[in-house]
Amino acid sequence: MKPTVLIIGHTFPEPTTTAAGVRMMQLMALFSEANYQLTFASTASTSERSESLQNLGIATEHIELNNTSFDVFIAQLKPTIIVFDRYITEEQFGWRVADQCPNAVRILDTEDLHFLRKARETAVKQNVPVQEANLYTDIAKRELASMLRCDLSLIISEVEMQLVKAIFKMPSELLYYLPFLVENPSEEELKRRPSFEERTDFMTIGNLFHAPNVDAVLQLKKEIWPLLRKQFPKAKLHVYGAYAPQQISELHNEKEGFLIQGWVKNKKEAFQNAKVCLTPLRFGAGLKGKLLDAMFYGTPSVTTHIGAEGMFGTLPFSGIISDTIPEFVAASVELYSQKESWLTAQRNGDALVASRFQKTAFSEAFITTIKQLENELLAHRNANFIGQILQHQSMRSTKYMSKWIEAKNGKENKEGFSGVCFSESSEVRPDYKLPSND
Repeated sequence: MKPTVLIIGHTFPEPTTTAAGVRMMQLMALFSEANYQLTFASTASTSERSESLQNLGIATEHIELNNTSFDVFIAQLKPTIIVFDRYITEEQFGWRVADQCPNAVRILDTEDLHFLRKARETAVKQNVPVQEANLYTDIAKRELASMLRCDLSLIISEVEMQLVKAIFKMPSELLYYLPFLVENPSEEELKRRPSFEERTDFMTIGNLFHAPNVDAVLQLKKEIWPLLRKQFPKAKLHVYGAYAPQQISELHNEKEGFLIQGWVKNKKEAFQNAKVCLTPLRFGAGLKGKLLDAMFYGTPSVTTHIGAEGMFGTLPFSGIISDTIPEFVAASVELYSQKESWLTAQRNGDALVASRFQKTAFSEAFITTIKQLENELLAHRNANFIGQILQHQSMRSTKYMSKWIEAKNGKENKEGFSGVCFSESSEVRPDYKLPSND
């Protein structure tokens, strides 16, 4: 019988709309290829863009917050490994997992460090340099506590690995660097790429319910595109991304060549039609999937240091990094108009894909680490006794709060009122709804 991995998802993965969805599908593929049986559970509902997991042989389950039905479900499933999709799901279900499956390996997939992204967003709003962002926040305490309670936390960026180890003294044994994973495009695919001369226009892409992407599009519209349009009067900027709020949809202007295109089914075509990808991110965390996509499809990028963070290591970046508006515009003009600069950036991107994000360079080592953790779990946990203390204390407080809410929900539902839930939502789809009895 195959060992089982239970993934508790914040939402069902949408790989065509979010980099987080791509990351989750890559992680599940690693487990599946290592002969684990997968079950994906979430409190969220699926959407029309959710991946059809059952068609991939992955069982799915709807679970409820503050409800003992989860205890029954997980006790029957008896998973060997539980993966929490972001720290919020660990807060919501971690104590129940520890209670029902104490010997299962608990893994936290951070996606990115939420406290880092939020701290940088606050800094930008307060007109403070992001390098001076206050990291010592309540969100940091919650996320770091979640990491300590788990047996292993997956970190997507080398920069974030260094941050949690150097600033917060997180033990290396609790951290594992696992970036986005791709396979090299074939020689035939590389030859079929449209040339510099065959491409036209600029593009940007990203989930438009995600605050850093919304801010980037506003920067493009208000400050960057007017200057670029003067340089290239016939050029257009194509803005791709699902879940655009009204303030973004209203920016669509055919006359100005600023086109809000919405969700795009064929990402490859969107990238390879364009000559340059613009990503003026002022805040954010983790790795930027759009920049890896740009490299993979041979489209040079202009971005900020925040955007490029963790992407290139000691190698040349696949484009130009600029943090001021004049420099960003000048870099965009250079890549759009100078073929040699464009080709150099494209070659740099190919080198980065080949040397830093190859699936084969990470998959075997990752599964080896997981199996070693399974075999040495008691010793591993004893070495992280602080984590056991946090698990014990948080389990007691969260357990009784959750049970109180469950009892309250049951009483209110009988009386015809909706209940409440013990949780805090993160950035999710705008159509996301909690189950009515939570």
